[in-house]
Amino acid sequence: MSAASEARRVDHEIEIVAYDRGRFASYSQCGLPYLIGGVVEDRRRLIARTVEEFAQRGITVRLGHDVTAIDPTRKVLHILDRESGSTIEQGYDRLLIATGASPVRPQMPGLDLAGVFQLDVMEDAIAMQAYLHTHQPKRAIIVGGGYIGLEMAENLIRLGVEVRLVQRGPQLFESVDIEIATSLNEELERHGVDLSLCDSVVQACEGHAGRVVDVHTNQGEVPADLVLLATGARPNVTLAQAAGVRLGGTGAIAVDDRLRTSVPDIFAAGDCAEHWHRLLQQPAWVPLGTTANKQGRIAGRNAAGGDEPFAGIVGTAITRVFDLQVGRTGLSEREAVAAGHPCVAKVLKSTDHAGYLPDAQQLTVKLVVERSTGRVLGGQAIGRAGVDKRI
Repeated sequence: MSAASEARRVDHEIEIVAYDRGRFASYSQCGLPYLIGGVVEDRRRLIARTVEEFAQRGITVRLGHDVTAIDPTRKVLHILDRESGSTIEQGYDRLLIATGASPVRPQMPGLDLAGVFQLDVMEDAIAMQAYLHTHQPKRAIIVGGGYIGLEMAENLIRLGVEVRLVQRGPQLFESVDIEIATSLNEELERHGVDLSLCDSVVQACEGHAGRVVDVHTNQGEVPADLVLLATGARPNVTLAQAAGVRLGGTGAIAVDDRLRTSVPDIFAAGDCAEHWHRLLQQPAWVPLGTTANKQGRIAGRNAAGGDEPFAGIVGTAITRVFDLQVGRTGLSEREAVAAGHPCVAKVLKSTDHAGYLPDAQQLTVKLVVERSTGRVLGGQAIGRAGVDKRI
């Protein structure tokens, strides 16, 4: 919806129509864990603009409509009205594909049991809220230690649910290096989260009334009456690919610097599209809300007749885990080595402000520097305050 709003700013006369298969538009997906945890008390606080507010700006938003096919030769969309079941056609002059990404669904028995969730859209959060209220689960298994897994661990603990976090590899939050991630382990355990690293869930088991009662992992059987699968995401490209749109090496939609795809008059932006990485100097796929918003604005301008390049990204992100802030920008040491950049890395421990002043908090910073030139390739930070200012 960032694209639609920007297109309207560029051209006050063009017709703008947005289709979404869901029941909600223009809301913060990043806030969903905090809605479930009660930090955000009303889901309306997550909604940037309603359908009615978009209509006042001359933007038509049609919810509950699933675009099932694109005919680029005729410039026609085939659309399913999910409420009535009818199919309609909609012509276009220029089209923006912003189909986002979907959670990876692991292959294992028991995924369809009541109490097994993935968190992707507002409807998922509402369903989980209802389940928590109705069944009041006591023990949760979270599979995956990325953004959603960590944020949901905090919010379930806040609700009084025991949490075990299962991570396939030896490290949580692989966006940062191990020196930074270790502090996350300590913070999670301090708040009562049971960590199970180098472990995998292989089955969810059925109990009373079709609800999950426990899970089997590589390390044994664990009681659980709530399971959250947070095992990563992949770009939603099926619709684009069927229309002949070229995919890039990352598996996301390939775009040029104007966010045009390989098919004339079709643009792509957000989590379904590749992003130019300014340090790697090549396309990358870094699904973040901030990136989607920036790309959407540029794509909207250009779809409305503008000619503005998207400058690219450096992978900047920040989140909170209980009382810790953790952030990163640029390349981690692991990413720099994988990209063929000989580098030097240094971990620095200090305080977020002068130590002689009250309430100084420890701050850990890691810098990654190109060995031959001294160019800073990336930075990471973790602490109870001041991380955002450094990153």
